[in-house]
Amino acid sequence: ASPAAIFLLLGFAGPLVMVIGYSFMPAKTFSLLQSPTLENYISVIRDSYYLSFFWSLLLASITVILLFIICYPIAYGMTKMFGWWANVVTAVIVLPLLISENIRLFGWVLILLKNGILDGSTKLLFDYSLSGLLYTVPAIVLGLVYVYLPFTLFPLVIGISMVPDSLKEAAADLGASRWMIFKEIELPLSMPGIMIGGILTFILALGSLAESKILGGQAIVMISDDIESAFTFAQNWPKGSVLSVLLIVLSGMIVFLLFRNIDLDRIIG
Repeated sequence: ASPAAIFLLLGFAGPLVMVIGYSFMPAKTFSLLQSPTLENYISVIRDSYYLSFFWSLLLASITVILLFIICYPIAYGMTKMFGWWANVVTAVIVLPLLISENIRLFGWVLILLKNGILDGSTKLLFDYSLSGLLYTVPAIVLGLVYVYLPFTLFPLVIGISMVPDSLKEAAADLGASRWMIFKEIELPLSMPGIMIGGILTFILALGSLAESKILGGQAIVMISDDIESAFTFAQNWPKGSVLSVLLIVLSGMIVFLLFRNIDLDRIIG
């Protein structure tokens, strides 16, 4: 275990400790040898960074809800597929992951752009313009749903496949309706997959950057935008470190709170 422990110590714990250390340094300093201060944490509230956290939390929550509505029927169908069809559906979902996320998002820019594919098609066919879709909050949500769909879908497939068919057949024999079987058996027993997919998607969407910059423009500012600006344009590493630490703490609290209700041994084993 020593090589793995050294790798985690140098590659994960070391940078994390440095980020935490920089969060207590005076603003616009590049050394850890300064007197610690809490001014950076106080400035997060004073400078209204809570709005960025709010937008990030809101859009991540909306993304999880929409992806559950979209992915559950698809995952249910995939659990019933075998052989060639299952391989085809899996390949269709996985192949976009082999292409850069930025390239795929710029593809949506071409679709949503004024006089782009969608706007030009509606003008040609229906004499109606759809030019106001790009650089809006719905466009950001579209990008988040599109990019993170596989991260919700595959845990859902695992969760639904864990539901024994014998239980559903027994419930049907006892007179349960299709809705009762779904509500009382399928949904509760597939909840581990739902929780894992939801947590994974929520954390990824919470720290997303490309979707808001490429599809949202300046419509809103998410917390990842503020972190990038602090570390690059503003050259204020302590401010970027504070925002990073707060995002890590927020994400960690959500993950540990929800994972208390998930039996990973049952899912993996």
